[in-house]
Amino acid sequence: MQPLENITAMMVFARVVETQSFTEAANSLGLSKSFISKEIAQLEIRLGVKLLERTTRRMVVTEVGRAWYQFCARALQEVQEADAFIRDYHQQPAGNLSIIAPVNFGRRCIVPSLNAFVAKHIHVQVDLDLTDRPVDLQQERYDLAVVVGQTPPAANFHQLTQIEWGLFAAPDYPVAQTPVSHPQQLPRHDYLLFRGAAHTLSLPFRQGKQKLNIDVHSRFRINNSEALLSAAIAGAGIAYLPCYITHEAQQQRQLVRLLPDWQMDDYYSYLVVRQSARPRALVAMFCQQLQAALASDNCFSA
Repeated sequence: MQPLENITAMMVFARVVETQSFTEAANSLGLSKSFISKEIAQLEIRLGVKLLERTTRRMVVTEVGRAWYQFCARALQEVQEADAFIRDYHQQPAGNLSIIAPVNFGRRCIVPSLNAFVAKHIHVQVDLDLTDRPVDLQQERYDLAVVVGQTPPAANFHQLTQIEWGLFAAPDYPVAQTPVSHPQQLPRHDYLLFRGAAHTLSLPFRQGKQKLNIDVHSRFRINNSEALLSAAIAGAGIAYLPCYITHEAQQQRQLVRLLPDWQMDDYYSYLVVRQSARPRALVAMFCQQLQAALASDNCFSA
């Protein structure tokens, strides 16, 4: 017996049980009474059990029929919800969308997509929480979470972009005027780094099969990449930053990238969708738009 053979029959049987009538079931499904009767009879043959006891006066659902109905009812509900999802997707989206994202990545990469989404869909309300704290999507009830890291989330995510990191300095900073040609020349300079426990950091470099880790020293440490960007533009040192942060400053010739032929850290951004009993068309629609927008953005590498 092939499971697909029973799908239509399950829907028919569930409606017969709910209406307690072949005639009412046929009317509600837009089918003939003879089709309903034949479908139930063939179903009982395939299953090898009696689901309904029928006489000329009444119909009784058997014990096994009542138990099997529970599965049929759930299947019917899933089909109805699937149809509703597609209808919602094709209609003008409406409702609330709640998103949490890292501060800088959210401001530079997520907000522009949200601006376009809200402008296009006037019946959508959005709540965006920009924060760098860890988030439990299920506990905090956000629809979507944007996370950035070197390893993917546990489940239910879409990869958005690869985020390339590099070293950047102001054009009038000494190392930019006389560019370094090899990572071994880096330790003699001052660095702008994310604040941590130590004043030194081992920077990773890759070129072909060659891999290096160079220890550099920082006199100026900050816990915010936008502030590091400002310090680098002011000529305070060499900043180690993600390329999307520096993209605009490079275009305006406020920063230059050092050792562009050497690869450094690569991170990834992910869109995590909260698990839900019923997927929402609004969430799926924004996920699709965000993925398309970021795929066409060239600010993640330099």
